[in-house]
Amino acid sequence: MKRLDGKTALITGAARGIGLSFAQAYVREGARVALADIDLERAADAAGELGDAAIPVEMDVTDQASIDRAVARTIHEFGHIDILINNAAVFTAAPVAEIDRDDYRRVFEINVSGTLFTMQAVARHMIERGSGGKIINMASQAGRRGEPLVAVYCASKAAIISLTQSAGLELIKHGINVNAISPGVVDGEHWDGVDAFFARYENKAPGQKKKEVGEAVPFGRMGVAGDLDGMAVFLASAEADYIVAQTYNVDGGQWMS
Repeated sequence: MKRLDGKTALITGAARGIGLSFAQAYVREGARVALADIDLERAADAAGELGDAAIPVEMDVTDQASIDRAVARTIHEFGHIDILINNAAVFTAAPVAEIDRDDYRRVFEINVSGTLFTMQAVARHMIERGSGGKIINMASQAGRRGEPLVAVYCASKAAIISLTQSAGLELIKHGINVNAISPGVVDGEHWDGVDAFFARYENKAPGQKKKEVGEAVPFGRMGVAGDLDGMAVFLASAEADYIVAQTYNVDGGQWMS
């Protein structure tokens, strides 16, 4: 028997990167998965590769109506939602003296509000259904500490850790376990944008920052999306039933807590 047999999951930001890797791992473990993303075409391509166990769902986490439609469609297709992964997020960087208010709003709308109100919508369904569930939020090592140039992103991920604690303590009375994963530096197409921020503000050559951060990881390299799959499967499984309101570091040793 597979660890997630009979379970259904909704994963945001699932058309690529970490979210897609989670979807692939869940399907391998027997789950059916809704790949929710603002890029429906790319989500559809990804779901097609996963076969009948996956469906694409259009979702903009900054739009409550879009969240509600995505949750409703997932329930319509699968009957219920057992697992939610709040993965959709964006990165930004700037010196404190140059932080733009609109950029700040965008990051918090996606990273924090998107997580909160998607969690709320799915939690309401789980409470009404009365069968509990698992909610996994994506934090970051950036939420464990402040970092130069990354004040807004760090603050958004610190908020995720706090939301996970508060929601976890409240929702467990309904049998809903809320926990989080805190990655370190994870390689992928998004790192082109991250590297460009640091090239601009630290006067580094393209690719230099990525090389430096990879070499600084105690494990000896940057992470890849698949390094997070084991924790995502574990937290969604019955093995994690007694785990509540925790944030787990999966970062090659970058942070100890």
